[in-house]
Amino acid sequence: MDTRERLIESTRELLWERGYVGTSPKAIQQRSGAGQGSMYHHFSGKPDLALAAITRSAEELRERAEAAFTGPGSVVQRVTAYLRRERDALKGCPVGRLTQDPDVMADPVLRKPVEETFAWLAGRLAGLLAQGREDGELDTALDPAATAAALVAVVQGGYVLARATGRSDAYATAVDGALGLLTHSKGR
Repeated sequence: MDTRERLIESTRELLWERGYVGTSPKAIQQRSGAGQGSMYHHFSGKPDLALAAITRSAEELRERAEAAFTGPGSVVQRVTAYLRRERDALKGCPVGRLTQDPDVMADPVLRKPVEETFAWLAGRLAGLLAQGREDGELDTALDPAATAAALVAVVQGGYVLARATGRSDAYATAVDGALGLLTHSKGR
């Protein structure tokens, strides 16, 4: 991994662990093994580097979700694969945790990839759910957009429950509940 990549990856980890304020240039340099000159050679400052790290986290979230969404199986099986994919529930979502960071949310440039990612995720899920409804797999009364928003909320809320209880199974329980609601009306 080259210096630029080490800086981005180190910043991603630190943002996830400590938030924006706790991610100092010194901490980034220490974790990445890069000097101050290297950091400022590749990035104009901490906000520029944070944007690259947030964008990378958002891209990774989209890639992992899309892998489940385009995988084999019915719509419900693909949504289930997304919801149940391997996650570190106690660590939380690297993009979702940024919504709790007042410095990230106050900066329109840093907030933009977070907003875009959740809009994409809800839109992508809504499209799948609409397909499932059209194919007769899901109840015709299902509102794809509202259900997609609820599923995104379950994922993020599942992380919160897991962190609050110190139990990763709290995430799995939330997902199981959502899947039960999703498929209940069709008798699955």
